[in-house]
Amino acid sequence: MNIIKIVNLKKTYQTKSSIVNALNGINLNIIRGEILSLLGPNGAGKTTLSSILATLHPATSGDILYNDESIYKNVSLYRQNMGFCPQTPNLDQFLNVEENLIFSGRYFLMPEDEIRNKAQYLMTKLRLINYAKFNINALSGGTKQRVLIARALMHNPEIIILDEPTVGLDPDIRQELWSIVKDLKTLGKTIILTTHYLDEAEVLSDRVCILNKGKILLTEEISALKAKHKKHKLEEIFIDLIKQEKEAI
Repeated sequence: MNIIKIVNLKKTYQTKSSIVNALNGINLNIIRGEILSLLGPNGAGKTTLSSILATLHPATSGDILYNDESIYKNVSLYRQNMGFCPQTPNLDQFLNVEENLIFSGRYFLMPEDEIRNKAQYLMTKLRLINYAKFNINALSGGTKQRVLIARALMHNPEIIILDEPTVGLDPDIRQELWSIVKDLKTLGKTIILTTHYLDEAEVLSDRVCILNKGKILLTEEISALKAKHKKHKLEEIFIDLIKQEKEAI
């Protein structure tokens, strides 16, 4: 069952000399409870797509349906059911870890006792309890990412958008965050993952959506993709597809 349906989504930017088509008529169904990875080379449109899904930027045209209703009819309701973990940490540096989570709960108008309980639960779940009173600037990159994920989960959203959540992290920290993402799936969350790491997408994804130059090349389960292309690794398939696109120009 689809939780999100993207219909003919377009995004254009006006530069001094030309119009850039960042997204060129995207159509995509996202299945409830799946992990879907958005893949593509730089400039493919994956970050633009995730930003529009997170309602950080408006689309030029097209629509996004959440449970068969346009998100633009009630953006506030959609945001209450969506959590966003940005690529660049944007935590409040004047608040400690626990206060950042409490502020997020208050932003979503959660009851005060529920906020406290949820913050304690998430800090325990994500092994942040020892950092509760730490200033954000005192945290490592991996710990900041765990705080970002905790913040995104405070209001118990159905959909979680993770934009390059492990970029620049050490391999052991990356795998730790992979485990967290897998746990979220077991809780029935729908996860949209933007990543440059093909191994990450291969480990985590139910399906991958490969974009290039603002268009979707394919959306498919990894096992089916490997069988179709007779390859053992997603990276090999990805390289071949992008190479074919370049040769077709």
